[in-house]
Amino acid sequence: MMHRRTLAGAAFLPLLARRAAAAAPVETPHVEVTRARVLEQRATPVFGYRVVRTYPHDVTAYTEGLVHADGIIYEGTGLYGQSRLRAWELETGRVLREAALDARYFGEGVALLDGRLYQLSYLANTGWIYDAATFAREGQFRYLSQGWGLTTDGTALIMSDGSSAIQFLDPATMAPRRWVFATDSVGPVGFLNELEYADGTLYANVWQTDFIAMIDPADGRITGWIDLTGLNPDPARLVYPLVLNGIAWRRETGNLLVTGKCWPHLWEIALERRAAG
Repeated sequence: MMHRRTLAGAAFLPLLARRAAAAAPVETPHVEVTRARVLEQRATPVFGYRVVRTYPHDVTAYTEGLVHADGIIYEGTGLYGQSRLRAWELETGRVLREAALDARYFGEGVALLDGRLYQLSYLANTGWIYDAATFAREGQFRYLSQGWGLTTDGTALIMSDGSSAIQFLDPATMAPRRWVFATDSVGPVGFLNELEYADGTLYANVWQTDFIAMIDPADGRITGWIDLTGLNPDPARLVYPLVLNGIAWRRETGNLLVTGKCWPHLWEIALERRAAG
């Protein structure tokens, strides 16, 4: 009898395994964001750009966060021992004020909300809150993920961590309110870096590419791609890690401001829809 039970149990195990396999969720494999992935598809609009204005940018600024407000650029920079928060005039590049991070921190994204600046760090799970007018530090906060990009929709702080996940944080507590996951017709879009929210659309640099993803903040769906190929002014010298990074919105004109890590210019661009073909 024991022998028969053992055999019956053994015969039942493959059935259980098949059922478990059928019930298990199938994870969509990550597909790198390449030129072919973006330009050879027809499901999502692709935009080129036209340079409207060119502004100066400090070539020592390893750009991680970029915000524009009332003619002032607020920029957060990275690298250990060189990370800082800085305010400078868009038209002239003149630095108005800055605050350095301790050398043990690698600075990341920056957001401006209700007179306060919020700044992330990369691996230290730590961020800071400043008075935007004085750069006096008003507080510190923690988070569980890596810190990459940061922006705001006027209500929540919106944070990327290098994956396809986008967190919406309560600025009073820094606790996550919700998440969305950036996805196009192929699958998840990872390596989301610097963020900018503008007029209902979330813009994200895709790290180490010439592309900016346009994301619906309601559900993470990619609604458009911006191809900034050709913007790099010195592609022989400005190579990894000196890549495209930095998006701000110039509300007065409705245009984006874009730059790269240690690039010599910041450009105001107008988007131009490309014809499918």
